[in-house]
Parts: sequence; C-alpha cells; structure tokens
Amino acid sequence: MAFSQHLKTIRTDVLEIAYFEIGPADGWPVVLSHGFPYDVNAYRDVSPILAARGARVIVPYLRGFGPTRFLSPRTMRSGQQAALGKDLISLLDALALPRALLAGFDWGGLASCVAAALWPQRVDGLVSYAGYDVIDVNRQRHSFAPSLEHAMWYQHLFQSERGRECLEHNRRELCRMLWEQWSPQWEFDDATFDRSAASFENPDFVDVVLHSYRFALGTESGDPELQDLEDILATRPQIVIPAITLDGTQDPLKPDGTADHSVMFTGPYQHKAFDCGHAFPFEAPEAFADAILAVHEIA
Repeated sequence: MAFSQHLKTIRTDVLEIAYFEIGPADGWPVVLSHGFPYDVNAYRDVSPILAARGARVIVPYLRGFGPTRFLSPRTMRSGQQAALGKDLISLLDALALPRALLAGFDWGGLASCVAAALWPQRVDGLVSYAGYDVIDVNRQRHSFAPSLEHAMWYQHLFQSERGRECLEHNRRELCRMLWEQWSPQWEFDDATFDRSAASFENPDFVDVVLHSYRFALGTESGDPELQDLEDILATRPQIVIPAITLDGTQDPLKPDGTADHSVMFTGPYQHKAFDCGHAFPFEAPEAFADAILAVHEIA
C-alpha cells in the first residue's frame, strides 16, 4: 500500500497530526495507532484489508513521530499515557467523528486503551496488543523478574542523560536492535526498517520518548494539565466496550502473555494469541485485521 499518496494533516488544540486515510469516506471509522519504535508503516498490510471491507482507515503518526508537530514551543513534550490517549480523542474531534473503533500495539495499544477507559462514549470497540495496556505507574516503581528487567534495558537506559545521548546520536541502531530483540522470528529487510526509521528524525522524538519512559517509571512528573486524567487512570478503570486483546507468543516483553487481563474488560471480550513477536501488525497483519473486523461485527 503506497501510504504516501494519502498523507493528510489536521490540527488539534496541541498538535498538527499527520495521518493516512484509506477507504471510503463514508465507511465505518477505525484508527490504527503505532508504537515505539515503529510508525504508520506497521499498518501497510492491515489497512487495505480493512478498507476492502468498508472501513475508513485512519493511521496517525503519534506525537514525536514523522511529520506530526506540536503547535507551540511552550507545550510540554510529554509522552505520558494520558497525552497519548487524549491525542486520539482530539483527532476524532478534529475529524468530526463522534465515535470510532480504536486499535493499536505498544504505545498505540496504550493510547487506545486509555481512550477507551476514559472516553468509552467515543469508542465503538477496541483491539489491543497486548491486553489491558494502561500503565500502573505505582507498580512500575517496583522491580519485576530479572528476565523482564533484562528485556526492558532500554527503559532503564532512558532514565539517564546518558540514555538521552544514546537515543539522540544512535537512534537508528538502538531502535533496530529493539525490533530484532522483540520479534526474534521476524526477518525484516533494510527497506522495511528504513521506511519507519525516517519517522524517528522528528525534532521532538527524543524528548517525547524519554518523557514517556521516565513518567512510566515514576522518575519524571507529567504535564500538570493532564493530572486529572492520570488520577483516573491510577484507579485502573475497567474497559466496558467490546474488545479483543492479542498476544504474540514470541514477545520477550510479554513472556507470560496477557490472558489474565480479562478481569479488566466488562463488555464483550475475547483474547487471542499468535506465534509472532512484538511487532504484531507487521508480523501477522491478517490476524490483526481479522480481530478488528470481529470487533466491528459486535460493536
């Protein structure tokens, strides 16, 4: 799918969001959100499947990625979960969409879960890799099993200014390493990585990424304007809309899967696991699209 033919931009209160839109303008809307360190190209194979089934597919670059830009130099370059979730709702507002189906992985799964938990009246259904992905910031202040701490080495690195320097000067090497470690059976080529790596040259990429992981681990404060939303997220609100959660059995960041997250979903719910790694839409695009179509059928 030649995404470049469909690039659009739209302004919210904080961002000028760059996004791709594929499919009929009057189709059922679905927003596909990417993660770190990926970009919209994760959905190159997912989007045409959905468009062929009548979906209006909207694929935004997240804050700090690709052509998306902050409108003001005074806006905090926050990467916290409330900011990511609010960005999705602000995008729906800007597009004059009262509701949409949301789907995502990594940061995109987080953003979609946050939006679904805080604004269920705006979300028709949810597909999330992996599980209930709202961050429990209080839990993050305490250790996990050594094997998981090892897999999260990059998050520990990003807590320091040494980590800032590494990400600033070696972002391509670092991000490619994460792709390889998180998806050990995925044999992607240079062209595939290069398409996404171009998005890491956004001038706010480093600041947003560092703040995201520093906030998540409790070492840096969030945007005061978002504190009310973070207070709600800290209560671990359940998700009440129809949802399907996905796991990749080869993902070292989710070694035990997320089937036990089912208690966080009170609407129609399914959990599915596939033999792939962390980059689920890249590795299993048909399965990702099928989950979206299944949620659409029950939403």
